[in-house]
Amino acid sequence: MEDFFTKNMSRYRGDGPYLYVDDVKNIDAASGTFNLPLGYTHPRLANKLKKQIDRCAHLSSAYTWEMSQHILKKLRKHTPPAIDRIWLRDVSGSGAVECAIRMAQKYTKRSGVISLYLSHHGQSLATAQISGNAFRIKNFNINIAGSLKIPTPPSIMAMNADDTSLASYPDLDEMLQLGSNDNIACLIIEPIMGNGGNIVIPQEFYRSLREFCHKNGIVIIADEVQTGFGRTGTFFASNGYAKELDPDIIVFAKGAGGIGIPTAGVLMKPELDVLESFEHSSTSGANPLSLVALNEVIDIIEDEAILANVTENEEFLRDSLLSLQSKYRDISGVRGLGYMFGFDTPSAEYAAKAIEIAASRGLIIRGARYGKSRALKVRPPLICTRQHLAEIILKLDETFSVMSKVHSLVKEVA
Repeated sequence: MEDFFTKNMSRYRGDGPYLYVDDVKNIDAASGTFNLPLGYTHPRLANKLKKQIDRCAHLSSAYTWEMSQHILKKLRKHTPPAIDRIWLRDVSGSGAVECAIRMAQKYTKRSGVISLYLSHHGQSLATAQISGNAFRIKNFNINIAGSLKIPTPPSIMAMNADDTSLASYPDLDEMLQLGSNDNIACLIIEPIMGNGGNIVIPQEFYRSLREFCHKNGIVIIADEVQTGFGRTGTFFASNGYAKELDPDIIVFAKGAGGIGIPTAGVLMKPELDVLESFEHSSTSGANPLSLVALNEVIDIIEDEAILANVTENEEFLRDSLLSLQSKYRDISGVRGLGYMFGFDTPSAEYAAKAIEIAASRGLIIRGARYGKSRALKVRPPLICTRQHLAEIILKLDETFSVMSKVHSLVKEVA
């Protein structure tokens, strides 16, 4: 007789970008919260993982250093020129971000972290504390001495097309002088702020940050947990749209596992390679399954032209969302790059209802809990074809057709 666990787990079955729940088909426009760039299933990757499970699923990191260096050689083709070292001892983005902060602190002999409002860098005590939100930490506290949060610039898609300057943004030097105690080790930034509502940072802001950090001896950390591994159309945003940032450290996770295998790492310039093995590690870091997944995902991205697929279909996805924006007054501020888009709705309540209606039509979308929580995010698996994207757009159209009627009815009653 089937046990309880097996019976419940058998309710769920994946097939590429589709998730079947009790045999009901859903297309996932959230990529399993960015963990599934290759979809729920990918036979080539799955077969490699099955073979490794039969050999061993765990090894001490003492045995996996050579494999980590092999992966580094592959990644070097996709990183900014000066980044040529790797640290693979994590399985989560939170852990890898903490590793990057430790590198910066040890290198600079300072402790403070500059981060942005609406940013998200993890859910451990330290990474939640530096993230630009409050609801995750209202009952907890860990003080990283000297840390400072700065305003988020307006998303480039929300700016006037003829004026993308940052003239109204506060002076960075003044914020450092007034808000810190000269104890800043690093600045951390997401090239596109996913949880904050898919905010596309203006390239001019990257240049300002780079000049500011270089002048003040501050290490630049690019948090590419969400944007890495092809999400914006280049392998890392730091070597594409955000190359003006010129980071000293790149953090990756999520998409690096391809089909949801937990893996994470840190790439850095040689001078930041300062940690002893005991200063940051995880028992499961660089485990064989993570390494197999990471190694194979890099090959699949290259062999199956995943980046080309994203860049070729980006315009279709953007234009389709803009068409919905023209059609429905409750959609505004369409913004994004690659397969990482978002838009605003009238309110948090509206966004939550839209997610519910979409789910009833077999579409998985997610919202942003930060700020006013009214943004919805469209971030399909990178394997999605134009036909898959068209299916997502059709279901969004159906969702907002229903929502516009519900919203109008509510207004009439009010």
